[in-house]
Amino acid sequence: MKNPKITAIWLLFFIFFIVAQSYSAQQRQDYRLQPEDVLNITVVDQPDLATKTRITADGNISFPLLGTVHVAGMTTDEVEKKVTGLLAKDYLVNPQVLVYIGEYAPRQVSVIGCVNTPGKYDMLHEGETTVLQAIAMAGGFSKIADVNSTRILRIDEKGKKQTIMINIKDITVRGEKEKDVPLKPNDVIFVPESFF
Repeated sequence: MKNPKITAIWLLFFIFFIVAQSYSAQQRQDYRLQPEDVLNITVVDQPDLATKTRITADGNISFPLLGTVHVAGMTTDEVEKKVTGLLAKDYLVNPQVLVYIGEYAPRQVSVIGCVNTPGKYDMLHEGETTVLQAIAMAGGFSKIADVNSTRILRIDEKGKKQTIMINIKDITVRGEKEKDVPLKPNDVIFVPESFF
């Protein structure tokens, strides 16, 4: 007779595995490729087309037969469809393309001011990194932090400086999760000192 405790443990392990796989797949679908990411691309039954390629600063990759292909801002699923379509158009019958991220581009934010461990931190590879997540990476707020004057210092694509004010209590106390702003690479989160 089977031990019910062992059966329960295996069942919990199985459920955890399924949930983790589902979460990982969802993140894979959501991640948008950017310059410096490295892609591994294979075409089933076409070993000569196996390619490892880095996305250039202008968002392109080089691929055999196709030359330059723009992929920045796309998901891996979208790249698979694009490359499949281009190969099917002129070169192969019913190609099956698989795209995986071999390396993520370095993406960091800085957290400075009244946090326990100021410094530069790697953003999450998949999904968004928010202000609260970055502050957690920096060990949380220090005792003298003016948490409701937290701000994001950002330089946009045109080189213009932006300051985005964040009221932490709106997020943590009032539950307004939409105010937990997603960060962009090279953002600086500044937490000033409270004078009261």
